[in-house]
Amino acid sequence: MTVTMRPIQALRLWQEVCLHEVHDEAPDLTMRQMAILFTIYLEAPPHTVRGLAQKLNVTKPVITRALDRMGAMKLVSRHRDEQDRRNVLIRRTVEGALYVERFGDAIVGKALDLPT
Repeated sequence: MTVTMRPIQALRLWQEVCLHEVHDEAPDLTMRQMAILFTIYLEAPPHTVRGLAQKLNVTKPVITRALDRMGAMKLVSRHRDEQDRRNVLIRRTVEGALYVERFGDAIVGKALDLPT
């Protein structure tokens, strides 16, 4: 499948999705938190704080703060790696999976609504 969009159309789509999220009272995530969440849900596990920090080119404390917020919203959970207690494994949750799926549906829905 190929989608062709001009930059202004892509920006309009992003605006519409953002407005939908605000109106829907969805969790208010930063761009960094969204990048972390999508990495966890769209790429194969395992995910660690160290690995996410490397992927996003940020420090481990930056990832930890983002995970604290997302954990409070039940979008992800953290557990010590039983094989290597130094590692913290990040796991998907049902709530997080539903959030990501709903977000994807919102993008598709808003894209279909855009004028051609």
